[in-house]
Amino acid sequence: MDYTVAICDDAPADRDYLETLVRRWAATRGHRVRLKTYPSAESFLFAYAEDKDLQILLLDVEMGSMDGVTMARTLRKENDGVQIIFVTGYSDYIADGYEVEALHYLMKPVAAEKLDAVLDRAVEKLGRNTRALLVECPGEVVRLPLYQIRWAEVQGNYVTIHAKTDCTVKMTLGQLERELDDHFFRLGRSALVNLGCIARVSKTAVTLTDGTQVPLPRGAYERINRAIIQRG
Repeated sequence: MDYTVAICDDAPADRDYLETLVRRWAATRGHRVRLKTYPSAESFLFAYAEDKDLQILLLDVEMGSMDGVTMARTLRKENDGVQIIFVTGYSDYIADGYEVEALHYLMKPVAAEKLDAVLDRAVEKLGRNTRALLVECPGEVVRLPLYQIRWAEVQGNYVTIHAKTDCTVKMTLGQLERELDDHFFRLGRSALVNLGCIARVSKTAVTLTDGTQVPLPRGAYERINRAIIQRG
């Protein structure tokens, strides 16, 4: 498979090291990569404005006038499919990754085997992002990419699917669940959530990355945590 990868890091040695690791990963997996490197957030955004073909981004957090988290927020405003992998020497920024739906954080110095595993996950998620659900909303048929579906809830004889645009359809939650994949978790009889959109889980509620809180049924706490861990 062919993948477009970018590395944005203000340290030349780190950029070169990550480029070597990415090319080695691609060679061992039989992938071809179109790889570009950038020394700053500003240089990346300037180039991205002209060429938006990007699937995987390795992004340093601590850079010059614009840090990696700020850059990721800018990127996410128009691209929710790119797989962002933060590379950092500090763990203080991990909470910020939820906001921009980062795939993973890697601590410097990056171990080759850890990067391999994260890139494999990125490729798997990119493949999943091509899957979509066709739903018949009033007056139109809407194509909803599965990764954009955050959660769904029952309202009488209808199910409201919360994605980029909410859509209410006449169907059961069970019918919807059969159309989805194992990245979705059923919360009792009233709702299901996308595991990839979960920011945190308490004993009583699931909080999604957009701040939505979905009540957690009694007895589901351990099960949903296991599902998140198994999903990796």
